[in-house]
Amino acid sequence: MILVSFIFALQDGISRHLASSYHVITVVTLRFWFFALVTVIWSASRAGGLRRVARSAHPALQITRGTLLIVEIWVTVIAFVKLGLIAAHSIFAVYPLLVAALAGPILGEYVGWRRGVAILVGLFGVLVILRPGLQVFDPAAIYPLAGALMFAVYALLTRRVAWEDDADTTFFYTGVVGALFSTLVVPFFWTPIAGADWFWMATLCVSAVAGHFLLIKVYEFAEASVVQPFAYFQLVFVGILGIALFGERPDGFTMLGAGLILAAGLYTLLRQKKLGIQPPESEAAAAVGD
Repeated sequence: MILVSFIFALQDGISRHLASSYHVITVVTLRFWFFALVTVIWSASRAGGLRRVARSAHPALQITRGTLLIVEIWVTVIAFVKLGLIAAHSIFAVYPLLVAALAGPILGEYVGWRRGVAILVGLFGVLVILRPGLQVFDPAAIYPLAGALMFAVYALLTRRVAWEDDADTTFFYTGVVGALFSTLVVPFFWTPIAGADWFWMATLCVSAVAGHFLLIKVYEFAEASVVQPFAYFQLVFVGILGIALFGERPDGFTMLGAGLILAAGLYTLLRQKKLGIQPPESEAAAAVGD
């Protein structure tokens, strides 16, 4: 899981690099074309083939979550460019708390007072990072907040479809729906990739598949509630990349706010484990395409 977190952090760094020169929709579309190709090949090799894998009890929900994911990725990559990796990820890390908060109205899984307090602490951590009133609010902070909210809803929809659809079906719709929706939009935003940057684009595509493959292997050996806390190592790796490669210098408020969010998120995950609530596998991949 730590290796998965490193690969996803690497993806975020490459995405930020490419999106600084090319339109974010171009970058994400190319990545999802490759992802969709691998998804189709994988699905065709499963028992029953594509016909069985593509059969869903909730096609509308599957299409909705696939579309929501691709838009979330666009928004989050924009946040990387405008705010930097560290600040954007520090705010985005609030998404597990939003999952817990929204599980009630969406799935009927209401939280107790302990997790409710943890959610409030995490949201306070976001305010510490944004520190409204102490400086001019940066409108770019809306991007990671919106991304975290969309990813939380996506994760809850993933949990909902998992009641009837198996993992193969959900994986199929994740890749194919995202690629199709992005293909419809990309002609309006296409920017040609320069020759030298095709190396980074190829690395982004291959690392995405490698990360998801390793994530699948993780869940063959361990329960989601056990390994989920290790996904927070992604923020550590992102911090190293942001400082070493992009010259980012997080201030004390950002570090304090991130600490509060991480502490609240870890407590919530441990509390869910104690209560026997399993997070969906896709929640562990917070940067499923970030």
